[in-house]
This record gives sequence, structure tokens and C-alpha cells, in this order.
Amino acid sequence: MQQRLFRLSNLDSFRHMTFETFNPQGLVNLGAEQTRTLEMALNQATQFARRLEGWLLLMGGYGCGKTHLAAAIANHAVSLGVPTLFLTVPDLLDWLRFSFDSADTTFEERFNEIRNIQLLVLDDLGTQNTTAWAAEKLFQIINHRYINRLPTVITTNQDLKEIDGRIVSRLLDTELVSKVKITAPDYRRKAEDLSHPPLSVLHLHQEQTFGNFSLREQEKLTPDQQQMIEKAFKTAHQFAENPRGWLVILGAYGVGKTHLAAAIGNYRHSLGESPMFVVVPDLLDHLRATFGPSSNISYDHLFDQVRMSPLLILDDLGTQSATPWAREKLYQIFNYRYIARLSTVITSSSTLEELDPRIRSRMLDKRICTIVAMDIPSYRVGTGTLRTEKSRRKRGERESD
Repeated sequence: MQQRLFRLSNLDSFRHMTFETFNPQGLVNLGAEQTRTLEMALNQATQFARRLEGWLLLMGGYGCGKTHLAAAIANHAVSLGVPTLFLTVPDLLDWLRFSFDSADTTFEERFNEIRNIQLLVLDDLGTQNTTAWAAEKLFQIINHRYINRLPTVITTNQDLKEIDGRIVSRLLDTELVSKVKITAPDYRRKAEDLSHPPLSVLHLHQEQTFGNFSLREQEKLTPDQQQMIEKAFKTAHQFAENPRGWLVILGAYGVGKTHLAAAIGNYRHSLGESPMFVVVPDLLDHLRATFGPSSNISYDHLFDQVRMSPLLILDDLGTQSATPWAREKLYQIFNYRYIARLSTVITSSSTLEELDPRIRSRMLDKRICTIVAMDIPSYRVGTGTLRTEKSRRKRGERESD
């Protein structure tokens, strides 16, 4: 039976995935936080393999190492003679469906085999496109193992809120389930591609640093305006040194919001990290383009890259004129990052009142979000001096005439 389960598990294809071949440093220079999550995942997986007790939930994006660690646990268990079943969830459901036409075993026999196997490893939970029947069978398997406390490993690249609520409620049982979230990028991508993640246009802003940001001390700013720009600079610099939570920079066009946001990204990039810098309208265009027949990347893959980026910089957020679809996608990104407490920088020329109220409510959470207002004139209106409101009105009158 063990040999048959090994063949069905397709573990032969994953024989090379062991704890010894897992590299927590990845194939590129990862950031400290990314490396920490990989090392934590390796440690948790190793401890689980030694005890084979409880459940282990491995979360993270595509190619971050979840499947490698899950397969390493399965391979270790098989080497000890432990009956083990390793299946992707879509394959598991197909395996159940095919049992109706199988001459070797009945559906009931196969179903019970899965439910009661000593160690079950389910890879890619949430990627399946299930019917109501399949969703119910999957829940029954997981619920049976939950009730009987049978050792189980589950990997997923989905947010928990996108998974069947009945399954999620069991995954949130901290007495049984150890949860590890890996924030490392896809190791399959080449190192040169990882220096600037897909979608990111940070390389276009590589000249915008803290060193060349102008505090406009030679311009005729009011004391309040001068204090405001100095505060924005100091806050952005502090965030760059220790990116925790969210930083929101508000102000009109041309006041330096994008420069400060790019400076944060360039600072972290200089430390070997891979921040994602995206202009919001461009992001929405990229997401829409994935639905086209010529697209070589899936919507889910692109969406996950954005919402799960360890440091995401969203430039030019404005939701007041967005379509319902765009507003929903932006909310999903913000909500995920809010729940996961992922470092985020946002710039916007809109006021808070003009933003989606669901996004605004998360920005107003002072526990994770710092808001900086740059209520100053645009530096692009002139050099050396600034036009007063009166002179701008006169210029507008002349243009009308």
C-alpha cells in the first residue's frame, strides 16, 4: 500500500526536494525580512517532520519555497516508513472523481484512504476550481482530519478570506495549526529580473533619492509650509530606514510626493531588497490586460505579486473616478496588506474624503498608518520664487482674456 501511495502521490517527481537542498537564502540577495520568513518556515517544517503532530500551514506567493518544504516533509516521512499521501488539491479532487470509473477501488475506499492516511500533504489549497460536490468532499476530508487530529500539511498562495470559511475556521485553530507566511519572491525568476519586480518602474526613478530632494529653503515658503516639507522628508527617511506599517503622503501635483516615495524605494533597493513601485492607473491597466488572449501572465499571478510584495509603493492613488471593478481590486489589495501588516507607501493628490471609504478607514488606523500632508505649492510653477494665490488668479484672468 505504501508503494502504491508513493506512486499516486507523485513524490518521485519531488524526490530532490529535501531539507538539505532547501536554501533559505534563495537564489538572489533577499531582504532581511524575506530571509527571516524562509528560515522560520524551514525551522517549522523540520520540527514538524520530526514530530509528525498537528497541522502545518505554509502560506506565500508562487515559487517562494512552500512546495519544496511540504515535499521535504513528505519525503522524510516516507523514509521513516510512514504512510504518506502528497497531492495538489486539484489532483486530489480528480483522483476522487476518477474513482467512480476505477476497477481497482471504490470511491468509498479511496475517500477513506485519503481521510485516514497517517500523513496527508495538500499542496496549493485554493487554486482548484471546484464544483459544489468537490468543495463538500474537500471539506469532509479536512474536517475529518481536524476532528481526529491527524497530521496534515497544507500550502496555499491564497488569502485565507478567499478559501471556504469552514476550512478557514479550522486553519485558525492555533492549538492545532502552526501557520508560517513566507514573503520571499519567486526563486524561479532570474536574479537580474528580481532587482526590479515585474510592473515596478522604480528603475525609472533611480535618480530620485533623499540626497537630491530639495527642501526649497531658497523659495519663499511660509514657515508652516517649510515645516511641512521638512516633516515629510524626515518621516519618509525614517520609514525608509525601518519600513513598518503604512506611509501615506498627500498633496497636490508637483510638491515632491513621488520623489519621496521613490527615494524610499531606492534606499531599500540599495540594501538588496526588491520594492515594487507602481503607478496606480498603470497597475489597473496591467491587471485588465491579463484577460487578453495575448497575455503571457495570469491575472491571479500578477495580482498576487502586487498585494503580497514585502514593500509596495503605490503612486498617484485616486479612486473617485475609478470603475466599480477597479475600486474593488484596489480595495482587495489594500485590505490584504492591512490584514497582513505589509509595508506600504501611498501617494495621492486626492483628499482623504475623495478616496474609497473602505480604504480611507484603514488609512485612519493610527496603529499602522502615518499620514503626511504636503499642503505646499508645486515646485514646478517657477524657480527661486513662488507665485502667490493672487498672482495665479491674475494669470488665469489674463489667459481668459
